[in-house]
Amino acid sequence: MGKKPPHQSDIEAARYPPPPPPNFYIPQPRLWFSWLVPLIFLANIACFVYTMYENDCPAYLNDESCLFSEYLGRFSFQPFRENPLLGPAIRTLRLLGALEEDLVVERQEVWRFFSCMFLHAGVVHLLANMFSLLFIGIRLEKEFGFFRIGLLYVLSSFGGSLLSILHLKQNRSSTVSVGASGALFGLLGAMLSELLTNWSIYANKCAALASLLIIVGLNLAVGFLPHVDNSAHVGGFLTGYFLGFVLLMRPQYGYVNRKYIPPGYDVKRKSKYKWYQYFYLIVSLVILILGFAYCLANLYVENAADKFPFIQSYPR
Repeated sequence: MGKKPPHQSDIEAARYPPPPPPNFYIPQPRLWFSWLVPLIFLANIACFVYTMYENDCPAYLNDESCLFSEYLGRFSFQPFRENPLLGPAIRTLRLLGALEEDLVVERQEVWRFFSCMFLHAGVVHLLANMFSLLFIGIRLEKEFGFFRIGLLYVLSSFGGSLLSILHLKQNRSSTVSVGASGALFGLLGAMLSELLTNWSIYANKCAALASLLIIVGLNLAVGFLPHVDNSAHVGGFLTGYFLGFVLLMRPQYGYVNRKYIPPGYDVKRKSKYKWYQYFYLIVSLVILILGFAYCLANLYVENAADKFPFIQSYPR
């Protein structure tokens, strides 16, 4: 006779419940180590020290006219009536790479678009920008990494310099423009667009948006003070705002990367980005390309016959 299969009682079945379905662990986004923003901070400090060394106020004026000459020597500041921000003379800033319309357009010194962001008009100007850089930049670099924040910083500075020199050209002003303000306003603009494009992952959306708008408004209001180039602020802010939609996209809430799902476990996965994130990205890229092309054309096409000979055959 065949053996009867063993009978499993309800008590025995309770001892060995069916195994639970496999679950998976989604790691938290790792924070990057911030080294680029501190490096930019040190580079700005070093450039200002070198600027004051090259300025050498006592060599051009008497010691009594230079501020704190008895303590600082050749690092002393220009007279307060000449530079109220406690800094060098305009001639020194122009020599070391300040943004000036004649030098950029007529002499083709395009490197001044970028060199000017490492120069500052004085100690007050430098401290205000560097505190903002550390407060905003380190947080962004930790979240998005050095490559994206570095690219955002440089392109925002270029956008601020471009609008600034267009403003100088329109007003036919002989002044120069310096400072990292364009890049810093670009970081502020990117924070705003990052909040909008990553709207679904924020918990306190309205509070975050309101606080950020207040910070942006206060910083833009500073641009209306005397001797402040607000055009660089606006240009940097707009450039950073549109770049934020391109560089600072985050996966939508609930997205799970396939590599974190165990084999054989069926889960309904969301798309990595929402449709409006792709929409913002495409529109922002188009606006940035057209905006840069339009500004560069306004800057150089007026003298295109001399600077771009291939355009001579085309009627304007």
